Amino acid sequence: MGSYFEKSGDRLQCLVCPHNCRIAEGKTGICGVRKNNGEEIELITYGVISGYSADPVEKKPLYHFFPGYKILSIGSYGCNMRCDFCQNYQISQTVPKSGHDDMPPEEIVSAALRTPKNIGIAFTYNEPTIWFEFIRDVSISARNAGLNTVVVSNGYVNPEPLKEITGFIDAFNIDLKSFNDNSYRTLTGAHLEPVLNSLKIIAGSGKHLEVTSLIIPGHNDNLGEMEKQSEWIAGELGKDVPLHLSRYYPMYKRDDPATSTETLLRLYEKASEKLDFVYMGNLHSGEGQDTKCPSCGTVVTQRSGYSTTLKNIDEGKCTGCGTLIYKYFTFSLAQER
Repeated sequence: MGSYFEKSGDRLQCLVCPHNCRIAEGKTGICGVRKNNGEEIELITYGVISGYSADPVEKKPLYHFFPGYKILSIGSYGCNMRCDFCQNYQISQTVPKSGHDDMPPEEIVSAALRTPKNIGIAFTYNEPTIWFEFIRDVSISARNAGLNTVVVSNGYVNPEPLKEITGFIDAFNIDLKSFNDNSYRTLTGAHLEPVLNSLKIIAGSGKHLEVTSLIIPGHNDNLGEMEKQSEWIAGELGKDVPLHLSRYYPMYKRDDPATSTETLLRLYEKASEKLDFVYMGNLHSGEGQDTKCPSCGTVVTQRSGYSTTLKNIDEGKCTGCGTLIYKYFTFSLAQER
């Protein structure tokens, strides 16, 4: 089952993510789930599920990938980052020895097919790329059943496995946690450049891409940094790539006060100078969640929480001027069953 590793002295080196862990026999890498079994790197969480739920696709968040539909979201355990603000730390920072639920790929696909108005399967909650072999097998089975697949990831993955992942995943939301390497190392124990490389690979693959930045006061709430980030996204990925600015709340080991609405709004306005689609999330109000046509300003989607109302839109195009807003708009697999 193992893949993306090589012999390194008396150890095996995992090549899935940029940590490139050199793992002694019987041990796992930083992620806690990829183990040197003496012959290969084994994924010890193959089929291991921490939870699954039919969510609005907007919750990933994906606002431009079949808006208004649902997606079966599944997760496992482990992560290759050490974010001290992680909202899912119970599953990302631990791997149970026993007592977990196992689901084979065909069972997950069957559950997705039974879910009303469902476009497919999202790999989320913990870091999906360290679950590489399992998401590959589920995704191939899902594609054969006419379903889409989504990865919600921190983007800390090496180019070769990522290029393979883009071959079987249809849409990505990547967390861009900062646009400063010092902050990245402080917040996550990882580096910025590999994440930027991942974003460019995904954009170049033609697969659907959206980006999320959780705004933490004093770390990535600088207007100048947001200007550089939005310029980079516009220039390297495309100004039509949606950017989600999410409000931070105290969680896990971090107790900084929650991001102010005023700070989030300033960053939203700055990013909107360069990007067509910028959104604000984790707010009690619906401010900054609607989609407007970048050509004529017509509101084509109204959102409140995870309630989505499509308006002034026909087959993904703005009815005001005909601009294409949503490339992925209607789903054809008996989704209304």
